[in-house]
Amino acid sequence: MSILLAMLLDWRFGEPPAKLHPVVWMGHYLRWAERWLKGRAPRAALGLGAVSWLLGAGLVVLVYWALARLLAPLPEWAEAVLAALLLKPLFAFRMLLGEALAVELELRQSLERGRARLSRIVSRDTRSLDEAEVREGALESVSENLSDSLVAPLFWFLLLGLPGAALYRFANTADAMWGYRGEWEWAGKFAARADDVLSWLPARLTAVALWLCHPGFGLTALATEARKTPSPNSGWPMAALALGLGVRLGKPGVYVLNPKGRRPTTRDFGAGLAWTARAGWICGLVFTLFELWKAAYA
Repeated sequence: MSILLAMLLDWRFGEPPAKLHPVVWMGHYLRWAERWLKGRAPRAALGLGAVSWLLGAGLVVLVYWALARLLAPLPEWAEAVLAALLLKPLFAFRMLLGEALAVELELRQSLERGRARLSRIVSRDTRSLDEAEVREGALESVSENLSDSLVAPLFWFLLLGLPGAALYRFANTADAMWGYRGEWEWAGKFAARADDVLSWLPARLTAVALWLCHPGFGLTALATEARKTPSPNSGWPMAALALGLGVRLGKPGVYVLNPKGRRPTTRDFGAGLAWTARAGWICGLVFTLFELWKAAYA
């Protein structure tokens, strides 16, 4: 029951304070490690990036393995409650939906405010986006991060417990901070590939969950659209949302998903947000059932 309890805690209370948030601590480590990575030749940057990632991941896994060991002797109900408290900071469902909604609310005030708010959750340049493109960016972000911020951490918790969820959260944070081209082309390559591997199945499970909530498109079309993005994973949930809503989503100059779809409106945005929320809860409930089955046969 730890997964369901953690989701209820998230829905009610949101994120813990920054000084107590393990993802913030992971970010501090990654920022500290950056001093050894920048300005290196490609081979040295690749090697040091990999070593820095492995050291950080190893530390995170060790801490959460120790915490899991401390919980193991407790009564089942106490173990479940404490595991939920430790799991909650490793995913961010309520915040994900709230950040996307904030973009739409700011956009209703003015285009400039919508662009500024979107810039907080996407890496693209938002200064020249029109109203529909701002909505596209927000819908892409909420669908992609349904996998990264909820489904993947819960999936790895189900498979490997707290150490698995923590490992994924570290990998995804490292990719967000280091996994870029240009200055980080080589130093962040290991982090980017590790995140790709750990996110591969969760991204596809997220797309299936979105499809189950709104099965109005074919899985062949989903696979075709998903392959249009540079990332091997992010296109799957984004394409599912685009096809299900009947809208086009895209990053200017990079890709367009469902190009024959209409440009998203306020109504489309509200439907997409509600649909994403339903898919997230469905995943959580399915994972909870598997968690209970796993406990019954352990």
